[in-house]
Amino acid sequence: MDSLIFALNAVMPIVVMVAIGYAIKRAGFMNDTVTRAVNKMVFRFFLPAMLFLNIYEISDLADIQFGYIIYGAVATILMFLISLPLVILYTKHQDRRGPLLQSTFRSNNALIGVPLAEALCGSAGVVAAALLSAIVIPLYNVLAVISLSLFSGNGGRPNVKKMLMDILKNPLIQSIALALAILGVRVLFVKMDISFRLSDMTILFKVLRYLSNLATPMALLALGAQFEFSAIKELRREIIFGTAARTVVWPLISLGIAYFFFRDTFTAAQFAVLISIFATPVAVSSVPMTQEMGGDVGLAGQLVVWSTLISSLSIFFSCFILRLVGIFG
Repeated sequence: MDSLIFALNAVMPIVVMVAIGYAIKRAGFMNDTVTRAVNKMVFRFFLPAMLFLNIYEISDLADIQFGYIIYGAVATILMFLISLPLVILYTKHQDRRGPLLQSTFRSNNALIGVPLAEALCGSAGVVAAALLSAIVIPLYNVLAVISLSLFSGNGGRPNVKKMLMDILKNPLIQSIALALAILGVRVLFVKMDISFRLSDMTILFKVLRYLSNLATPMALLALGAQFEFSAIKELRREIIFGTAARTVVWPLISLGIAYFFFRDTFTAAQFAVLISIFATPVAVSSVPMTQEMGGDVGLAGQLVVWSTLISSLSIFFSCFILRLVGIFG
């Protein structure tokens, strides 16, 4: 029961914010033009600030255990590679393939992952989640750009040069690269006994924090504003495929393999982090990115909403089963 309550507490605020966004749209305070503008701001300013701070604020780089990090990254890449031909076979709509493929591997780790890991394993879970985020969040964004570029209206023929340019020009990837570079400089400064942190630049740090704090609520309000119940019937097949892959199929496979082959290697905190990347819903950031790259933004939004609703059960069962087999005390 505790696991179910936690799962509901993790996902219900997201659902409520989406519902508020929908109500705001119905009340006439937001229209399609405003929603698109909000998504642009989220993608170009708010999310980059949030990702930058999430990675920059990693404090403990000592004694990193790379096993679970490698497993999480490899599993994510395999999800992408296996899902790619399945998505092509499943839907004939070119603009739906990108967001559908994206939904299979891109989890809401930035929003739910760290709180989930902390609730399950305390400070050890926070450290493990932060370290894994530094790897999987850049990976998510690179694979997401590839997913959307593959089906961006060129008949499915990949343009490698354009794809690379899309990756390099992506604000989320740029912010992550900058954060990793500054993090590396900070580590070097520590070795040289030089004490300096970005938080010492109070004005800049506060501005970044303000922008970061806007990312999630604004993205969720915009998601609710563009949600259309009338679209469910037309997108039903894709919604079922993406939601099932994100909340049932891949959690079962990836967590099952981790348990049977690595239960004596991974710690409880590391299993908690794996739940946070494999059993959580589709990332909210997938919606503004889909809009920016010309995919079916309606489908992207539907996948976020429905995977969020169903993920309360996937998180619950993941926690319950791993507790039952002795991973969590």
